[in-house]
Amino acid sequence: MVGRKKEIRELNDIYNSNKAELVAIYGRRRVGKTYLIDELFKDNISFRHTGLPPISNEEKKSNYKRQLDSFYYSLLKAGYSNAKKPKTWLDAFFQLECYLDTIKSKRKVIFIDELPWMDTAKANFLEAFIDFWNNYCCFHNEIMLIVCGSASSWILDNVIHNVGGLYGRVTHQIQLLPFNLHDSELLLTNNGVNLSRYEITQIYMAVGGIPYYLNYFKPGLSVAQNLDLLFFNKDARLNGEFEQLFSSQFKNYEKYKEIVEKLGDKNIGYTVTELASELKLEKNGNLFNILKALSKSEFIISYVPYKGNRKEIYYKLIDPFCIFYLKQIRGNELHDNYAIENYNGQKFAVWKGLAFETVCFNHLNEIKVKLGISGVSSIGSLWYKSKEEKGAQIDLIIERKDNIVNLCEAKFYSSEFVLNKNYHLDLMQREELIKNKILKKQSIYNVLITTFGLKNGEYSSDFVNVITLDDLFE
Repeated sequence: MVGRKKEIRELNDIYNSNKAELVAIYGRRRVGKTYLIDELFKDNISFRHTGLPPISNEEKKSNYKRQLDSFYYSLLKAGYSNAKKPKTWLDAFFQLECYLDTIKSKRKVIFIDELPWMDTAKANFLEAFIDFWNNYCCFHNEIMLIVCGSASSWILDNVIHNVGGLYGRVTHQIQLLPFNLHDSELLLTNNGVNLSRYEITQIYMAVGGIPYYLNYFKPGLSVAQNLDLLFFNKDARLNGEFEQLFSSQFKNYEKYKEIVEKLGDKNIGYTVTELASELKLEKNGNLFNILKALSKSEFIISYVPYKGNRKEIYYKLIDPFCIFYLKQIRGNELHDNYAIENYNGQKFAVWKGLAFETVCFNHLNEIKVKLGISGVSSIGSLWYKSKEEKGAQIDLIIERKDNIVNLCEAKFYSSEFVLNKNYHLDLMQREELIKNKILKKQSIYNVLITTFGLKNGEYSSDFVNVITLDDLFE
């Protein structure tokens, strides 16, 4: 497997712990949760089951029975010939217990994938699952129960942070994040996709570090050709992916999708008040719960602008694929060769600039390593001018405990970045604005994050540090 070294090491340690373990794994859809467990424990899984995906409103009444029937078939596939179709989840898990009792093994791995999908209306699923752990699994040291789910908020609220019968029962929790640039490059290279880091970064800007998407990029084709095959051509492999991404993770997903689409309109994002006004929604607990769920699933972040009002929280879209869909794919589906025809045009250039800012924000750890401050306590933030202030945004601000404030500029260029007089004046203006917000003991250092470095010139000393693509891949 490419990447996941930390997670593999942790899961192997858990497997060899010789005690009952309840492991909860969560993360965005397509991030590789199922693949990780299947590959790591493929020869040691005693029972495996995947919940059925959500169905249409017209079929919801039969969903409970469908989930139970599917669980019954998984028992049969596992080799339990005495299985009978369960009528309740208590019955279903009791039959699983009976099956496990027939297995003679030092370690019994039970893998239940997409657990949130199994929790249908009026099914009392969670109650039965809790009983399965508390009255059976925890008394058997050979049990390793692994549960996964793309609906991260459900896993977090109902399993990991459960305040009822599962309180404190989860022995390990693993959040599986998208690959960084380094691991994305490893995966693409492993698949025979040998492109420059400049081009790999553009792939990352379009689909993020999602292994499922990266695996579809074909060797011998340009970035634009691959994007056409995946998203734009009439037979595009991932046509409809944006809709499916939300329908498979959230109940009543339309509101989630609507909010993500609105957040894609403004790079700085929106406050809750602005969102409610723009979308004509009630500013109530339901809206906050949707934003919370989107945050837990790594689609958005919440932040307070640097030195801003702490009560004025902004929500910003950071998922690269969602940004790419909203900026490029939407409205251009089934347009053969759209990427090839437009990839060097202005619309794509604007998107690349914004997308590179997201790449930098998602590689804050790599930036800190290059600055030599990985061991220094610091906070990453954003800043946008107010209506009363002049000057553009600052892409990333790192405020450090050693009294340094790094103002980071992200520039995606096809060659060395040239710092001219106008840009120099803009930097000076931004510095003056920030100086009025920081403590007198703090100093400001400008940092440039760009593709191929900074061309030496009259104003190049404005940047104390220059970080290139190669640094982000380390």
